[in-house]
Amino acid sequence: MTGRGEIVHIGGYTAHGGGRGAGIVAARRDPGSGALSSLGTVAVTASPSFLARHPRLPVLYAVNELPDGQVSAFAVGVDGQLAPLGTRPTGGAEPCHVAVLPDGGHLVVANYGGGSVTVFPLDADGVPGERSDLVRHEGRGPDPERQDRAHAHMVNPDPAGGPLFAVDLGTDSIYRYDLDATSGRLTPTPRAPRVRTVAGTGPRHLARHPDGRRCWVAGELDASVTAYALTGDAAPHQRGRVAASDRTGHVQPSEIGLGPDGRFLYVANRGVGTVAVFAVTGELPELVAEVDTGGQWPRHFALIGAHLYVADERADLVGVFRVDAATGVPAPAGEPLVVPSPTCILP
Repeated sequence: MTGRGEIVHIGGYTAHGGGRGAGIVAARRDPGSGALSSLGTVAVTASPSFLARHPRLPVLYAVNELPDGQVSAFAVGVDGQLAPLGTRPTGGAEPCHVAVLPDGGHLVVANYGGGSVTVFPLDADGVPGERSDLVRHEGRGPDPERQDRAHAHMVNPDPAGGPLFAVDLGTDSIYRYDLDATSGRLTPTPRAPRVRTVAGTGPRHLARHPDGRRCWVAGELDASVTAYALTGDAAPHQRGRVAASDRTGHVQPSEIGLGPDGRFLYVANRGVGTVAVFAVTGELPELVAEVDTGGQWPRHFALIGAHLYVADERADLVGVFRVDAATGVPAPAGEPLVVPSPTCILP
């Protein structure tokens, strides 16, 4: 951040993944209006489809979603410039998600095509070392096209230091792992190492509530949101399911996330081009509103301050919305930022 605004980085698909981008784009955010001003491509790298930051260091990580998957690390300058720190092979095809453990000691990657999870130790400067583990999932689901084999889609660390959740679209499963900080290896949690969703859900992303007692999973294949209760070391307990959208037509949920105060849950719905807003004060999410995003393929979003930013992969734009603090409902705020094939927004 500088006195002239905040820096946001945007990942997307390049020609390597059928996209139109050149790499990672930086933009300056005005905290008052929410407006984004492009600073251009700050790292030329192949299909950086998902981004993450180190919790303490000025280091950014990007998966390179390629047949021979990679993860790249960059030092972040004060004005958003990125300087390469190194690239490592993930050992799996088409990595689509990356996260850093809360203590900053390890990086975890979900390999969609490989159906696997990779772990990298991070040194004192945040640079990834040789991978310390690679765990492959096995199985399939009822959808012959999308669930012919395992497809890990997200690795979600517990901010409180509990088990990691690996969300696998192909096997309709949420895998639970403990990460040994010394060896950098994953071990299935002793109690219920694998939680199965309803068959055909195609779980994609997971959002935890700040209270640590609840989470929600977006079902990409059946357009659902599943609510779970979290209790200590016990397996997530399914509380129920609701539709991700109230619209008719093809609905394919992508990102799911909570507002800063934990009262509202947001779900991006591709196909119908909406963000659905749910109140989560009760046992199950309750639909409050469903807002058009200005495109048909909202791939990812980020809630930053009073604003919601929505990356529409196919419309080549990042929409800007102001969120009503009382109702949780976003409304358009100014012009969208033109970005080729955006797939991830990193505040």
